[in-house]
Amino acid sequence: MDNGQIPKMPRHLSKITVILLAISLMGSGGLPDAYAQSATSGGGFDTNQPIEITADSLEVQQANQQAVFEGNVQVVQGEIRMRSSKLVVHYSEKNQSNDGAPTNIRQIDAMGDVFLSSPRETAQGDKGVYDVTNKQIDLQGNVVLTQGKNVLRGDNLTLDLVSGKSRVEGGATTDGKTGRVKGIFVPEKKAGE
Repeated sequence: MDNGQIPKMPRHLSKITVILLAISLMGSGGLPDAYAQSATSGGGFDTNQPIEITADSLEVQQANQQAVFEGNVQVVQGEIRMRSSKLVVHYSEKNQSNDGAPTNIRQIDAMGDVFLSSPRETAQGDKGVYDVTNKQIDLQGNVVLTQGKNVLRGDNLTLDLVSGKSRVEGGATTDGKTGRVKGIFVPEKKAGE
């Protein structure tokens, strides 16, 4: 093709391609905020796990160093699961030495009904960014974080995959004021109550 793009591939081929890409990951003001401890009891997630992505279609844009997944996109890395309508994977060559090493995934952008889950919590938002290099996931727009019966709502969620901590923030409102975070916390009942 003249524009440097590879045509869309069937779903089973896109999964194989992404697994090959993912192998490179194995080494590799005044607003009230709400924090929540997430993930495993020790805090963080194992971000050295490979990332597996499945979708209805994949288009690789080699010139832009991007892979675009569309249709029923599913992402799995260890205990973390993500779903969205569209996903753009940004990658770069591992090094300039031309030793045949695989590419590195730098960032994953998720768009359209983004849903994120781990063993202890779920989160959803309009769009999300997984900064693979800095081991952080950000969700934006109509964010809802749920841990059991506890629910936090805001405009932005930042999940630090190293520490396992979540931070929810409000966003700007239509009248120009700063939005607020809303939380509903349900106390656990003691045995016999």
